Amino acid sequence: MFRPEEMVKIEVITLSRFKDPLLTYLHEAGAVEIRELDVELAQRDSPNEYHRKAASYSITISRLADFLRAYRKASGGGIKAFIFPPERKKRKYRYEGIEKLIKDVEDFLSVVEPEVKAVENRITSTQAEIERIKENIAVLELLSAIDLDVEYLRHSGLVEVVVGTVERQKFEPMLKELREVTEGRIAVASRDMKDRILAVFAFLRKDYERANPVLAKYSLERIEVPEGRGRPRELIPVYQEKLNEKERELEEAKEEAAKMAELYYDDVVFYQELMENERDKATVLPMLARTNMTFALTGWIPRKDVPEILEGIKNVTNGKAYINVREPKKEELEDIPIKLKNPGWARPFEMLTEMYGVPRYDEIDPTPIIAFTYSFFFGFMLTDFLYGLIVGIVAALLVKGHRKFNDGTYKFAYTLLWSSVFTMAMGILFGSYFGNAGDIILQYITGNPEAQFPRITDPLKDPMFVLMLALAIGLAHLFMGYSIGFFVRWKNGDVKGALLEQFPWMLIILAIVLYAMPSKPEGALLGAKALFGVGLVLFAIGEIAANGALAALLLISDFFGFVGTWLSYARLMALALATSGIAMVINVLADMVWGIKISIVPLGIVIGAIIFIGGQLFSTAINALGAFVHSLRLQYVEFFGTFYSGEGKPFSPFKSKREVSELELEA
Repeated sequence: MFRPEEMVKIEVITLSRFKDPLLTYLHEAGAVEIRELDVELAQRDSPNEYHRKAASYSITISRLADFLRAYRKASGGGIKAFIFPPERKKRKYRYEGIEKLIKDVEDFLSVVEPEVKAVENRITSTQAEIERIKENIAVLELLSAIDLDVEYLRHSGLVEVVVGTVERQKFEPMLKELREVTEGRIAVASRDMKDRILAVFAFLRKDYERANPVLAKYSLERIEVPEGRGRPRELIPVYQEKLNEKERELEEAKEEAAKMAELYYDDVVFYQELMENERDKATVLPMLARTNMTFALTGWIPRKDVPEILEGIKNVTNGKAYINVREPKKEELEDIPIKLKNPGWARPFEMLTEMYGVPRYDEIDPTPIIAFTYSFFFGFMLTDFLYGLIVGIVAALLVKGHRKFNDGTYKFAYTLLWSSVFTMAMGILFGSYFGNAGDIILQYITGNPEAQFPRITDPLKDPMFVLMLALAIGLAHLFMGYSIGFFVRWKNGDVKGALLEQFPWMLIILAIVLYAMPSKPEGALLGAKALFGVGLVLFAIGEIAANGALAALLLISDFFGFVGTWLSYARLMALALATSGIAMVINVLADMVWGIKISIVPLGIVIGAIIFIGGQLFSTAINALGAFVHSLRLQYVEFFGTFYSGEGKPFSPFKSKREVSELELEA
């Protein structure tokens, strides 16, 4: 806790024939982050024929999976499936080498791919035909305005016929120019279509070459006349019947696709995952070095996983491997990948740390701290027992449903669950139950108009107390951050940074606390002045040492930057007041309509209940969102700004992704 996992460097050299089984073992173990080897006497490894086939088949199978998924019958779904998602069953595959796996995939594809492709092509061609028929129907509906037999609208013998639309203002100039170039040998039929003109032009074939540039000049949009005989309105039912037939064919093809999805989808997804993992394995090959007989790899591994991985490597290579495990060198400090290490109760909060950035190897992991401070700030801002209860119930259901997956939903819900506990606690302290709704109900039950739930104060009646409390919490939070920064810098040998960048603010905060004490002990005021003076002097020395001539300007801006950071904690008070205020407004609105009646029908009770329940649920959601965002801000901007860089490189192990498959490796 407070420190990332201890990492060590592992180096392995073994025979080339063990490469595939060793990489497969490490891929399934998921404990080593493989890094590129920097060598001069050996050459880089590269994917072989089977790895290239795996990449190709991965793409092929992904396309099959996408097609079948689109026609797969949905099962479950809805809110229940979101809260309690079913766990996908894993199918075992006995891994006997990439060559055997590729052969199994090829055998599978030789059966499935032709069948799926045939149905896919049938659906695609039928859909294309349906679109073509729909376009023809649209054209016939357009041509029905002219009401000529469509045979007359197509080329015939010595006559060239052109059908199209043109902008209204261009029609007359175009027609005039066409008559000029054809010497009047032109027949025209036209109909007005608001801002455009639908026209049919008939030219002699010998005049067409002169007329065509004119048609293009005026941007005539040509219309392809559908096949058939008869007037457009007579042909529309014919094409509609063709459309109905094709739509029936499409439905039959889709039903066949649905049956195929039911038959093959699970197998396709299974082989897709196997191929994707093989493709992922191949990505590390260029990081390896090889000779004619051997290959070598290196990487980082958590110290606690070393015994298990060493034993696994020895088993895979039959003991024919050189293995070296060494401590990180000082110059490798910034290159060490970071894997956070926290107890179970704090582990889901690692998500919040990782959203900002993981610590460097020589930094403190703040996760256990923000597990408390984030939840506390969230509760302080939301500050309502019943709001906290609603958030807690939803979060508890999500935690229960997603615990087995340990996914992002589980981690987020877990943080909300802890935050809801603090929200309910703060709601009790401030006597807030849907704002003042609890007091209203209590007054109604007891008949005492002054009755109210116990509380330390009412935020709306005594906002200054809440503001002072928020600023005091802010000072404590900042002091903790500067203290951590002082400790880390001192331990890492940066004594100057600890004394001139962290320590001054610690003294200034202590001085503010002494000065603000309501009943100051004897000498407290003098001590506060001394601490403030020493802190200010050290701060000035640090600014001068870091910025030289610019220190005169930065002294003022950095000092007031600290003041601004401290005052930023006033948002604790602001959001607490906002929550209480919004809840109270909803209660007032509900009370205003509660007594409305139409004859003997108590309509106001129904409307009031809708306003109250809907309004309080909306207020819970919107204020919880605000508390989530601003609690994060107080961690990321104010707190982390005092000591934390977040510039570490997250541990990215060479690890398989298994949702529907499970490898059985040879012993």
